[in-house]
Amino acid sequence: MTNSFSFTPIIADDLNQLMPIETSCHSHPWSKKTFASCISGRYFGEKLSHEQSIIGFYIGDFVVDEATLMDICVEPNEQGKGFGNKLLQHFIEHAKEKGAIKIWLEVRAKNISAQMLYMNAGFIEISRRTGYYPSSKGFGYEDAIVMSLKL
Repeated sequence: MTNSFSFTPIIADDLNQLMPIETSCHSHPWSKKTFASCISGRYFGEKLSHEQSIIGFYIGDFVVDEATLMDICVEPNEQGKGFGNKLLQHFIEHAKEKGAIKIWLEVRAKNISAQMLYMNAGFIEISRRTGYYPSSKGFGYEDAIVMSLKL
């Protein structure tokens, strides 16, 4: 990856470009209203771009001294190229700058590639939330794995 890749803060005007990535990455994506509510206040997020094209983004939540990775997405055509790791590392650094001493996240139990990304960054499984997510198949539920990283 060259220096022509850039991170910039997510603003409300980005929603129309980010929603297609959100909906293509999740079986149960955030609504535009939910996404919009996570752009300011205690939330922070950045998008990764290359030559005017948004490749991916993350949304974090920061309270007291803990950050939570709320959402992280990479455009499907760009997945598997290291951009998820680039986004995650930027999120971790951003959380540190805000004063976080611990980071939390949840991941679907069946999302092995995301779990590996997080484990390779030092996250460990803390607990499971049984039947937390609606199944991506449209029926039933799937566990959430709660993971944490101490900074």
